Amino acid sequence: MLGLNLIGQVANLAGTMIEGKTAVKKAEAETKMKIATGEIDWDIAAMKATENSWKDEWITLLFSIPLILAFCGEWGNQIVQAGFTALEVMPDWYQYSLGGIVSASIGMRGVSKYFGGKK
Repeated sequence: MLGLNLIGQVANLAGTMIEGKTAVKKAEAETKMKIATGEIDWDIAAMKATENSWKDEWITLLFSIPLILAFCGEWGNQIVQAGFTALEVMPDWYQYSLGGIVSASIGMRGVSKYFGGKK
């Protein structure tokens, strides 16, 4: 009798442990789903907010200028080099602000994927 009682208690304990682990895994999965859904909702809202905006086109145009000048011979290369040299000595707050503007335009997740950050 004592052996059966002990086996029953061990079985109950094992069942309780398995139920607990299952509940934890389920809660983790639900949390991840909510986070993913929130990120997707934010991306959709951001895309809708910029549907009638020229911001992306403007940034694309600005980034294209050095590219085009690079193919314009020595004078174009000098202009591009001088521009990038000037940007290097700009205050950090300006460089970070510029990076933030570009990041906001193409999306932070896009930038983090490009630079190898979290997806």
